[in-house]
Amino acid sequence: MPEVKFVNEKVTVDVPAGSNLRKEARKAGVQVYWGPHKIFHCPGLGMCGSCNVEVTKGEENLKKPGLWERLSIMLFRPDLFLARETEKKNSLRLSCQTKVTGNCEIKTHPDVNMNGEKFWG
Repeated sequence: MPEVKFVNEKVTVDVPAGSNLRKEARKAGVQVYWGPHKIFHCPGLGMCGSCNVEVTKGEENLKKPGLWERLSIMLFRPDLFLARETEKKNSLRLSCQTKVTGNCEIKTHPDVNMNGEKFWG
């Protein structure tokens, strides 16, 4: 079974191969949502973009982002889209659209630098 380590929470869980990252995080008691999105969010449909996470290790052990995930980041979270483009943070993912196939480390509530020198330069 793949092992998922949530860095901020210091929680490690074993998950079935091919399982949904958001569902497994919630089962383990890990909060992937922030602020008002803890209450107001789409139920894992990839339409709000508020369950974003950063993959710190094992990106190759996750299914590649599908068309819907890439579109939702572009439409619903332009800040993440710009961070992916300007900071080369391709490790930013929506947990509700991410399938786990192997061991990985996940950082919930990642920092997105929208005003720093990397954004404009």
